Amino acid sequence: MLVILGSVGEAAHLVRTLALPGTTCFQLDLYPAERLSEELGDSASVVTRPDLWDLPAEFASAIYLPQKGGERELKIDMVEQAWHVLRPGAPLLIWSPYDTDPFFPNLLRKIFGRASIYNLERSTVFACVKAGDRPRRRHEVTFQARLAGGPSCRFLSRPGTFSYGRFDDGARALLESVDLVPGQRVLDLGCGCGTNGVFAWQRVGPTGHVTFVDSSVRAIALAQLNAQANGVASFDAFATAAVQGPPEASYDVVLANPPYFAQESIAQLFIARGQAMLKPGGHFWLVTRQPRMIEAMLLETFAEVEAGERRGYTIFKAC
Repeated sequence: MLVILGSVGEAAHLVRTLALPGTTCFQLDLYPAERLSEELGDSASVVTRPDLWDLPAEFASAIYLPQKGGERELKIDMVEQAWHVLRPGAPLLIWSPYDTDPFFPNLLRKIFGRASIYNLERSTVFACVKAGDRPRRRHEVTFQARLAGGPSCRFLSRPGTFSYGRFDDGARALLESVDLVPGQRVLDLGCGCGTNGVFAWQRVGPTGHVTFVDSSVRAIALAQLNAQANGVASFDAFATAAVQGPPEASYDVVLANPPYFAQESIAQLFIARGQAMLKPGGHFWLVTRQPRMIEAMLLETFAEVEAGERRGYTIFKAC
């Protein structure tokens, strides 16, 4: 059986309740994947891949746990890709957190042909079966962006990654504020599809270097594609939930755009590990909409902290 996404608590509860041998749990992000692996131990394997269909097409059943209020395009993408990892005749169940969910019936009829609907007290289960064949269809958006009159860049983005289909205003505000000079080494922390690192490369030039870091394996795959497509000649990329892999004390600048409404621990991780990555005298730049909380964290770690505002965001510079 394959369990597709879901929160750590939801996926762990499902695996324990069903207690089926050979269960695999799929995640796009290493952060929940590592916690789910710790929670389940040997009762299931937990895997991360940029795409669900990177797994072999051998599963006899699958259950998708969509997030309440989650991204519409990611739901379409996961259902589409789930079709390709199931054996012929294998069922897909979708356990929706809504007692009435009008989204999935039409989608499942389009991809699987038909679906059965089971209304529960506070949720809905949809059931369908793989039959026939269909070509793969990837859900993605390409967008153009430029910074401060520089050359325009094209970026490929896919559902489930930060700022899907557009250049985030907070990221733009950060790049408009940061000081960069040719030859610097830059770490793009929480890189998403790689916009910040690509635009940083335009300013540090061929003698500089950019490192992309994200906990999402899909984001890292996109950052690599976008760096290559936009001519970034010197870069590397690390998929890591703990900001491990890049050499410490080796960067002149760290750029950070932590999720505004995620757990406070993620911002703390970005700040602590960002500081560890900097050379002496290096600078840590962070954009946020939670300035009071972030400033307190920064002052616990850095000797000097400055703050400015741009485009409705607070930009911190720490030395």
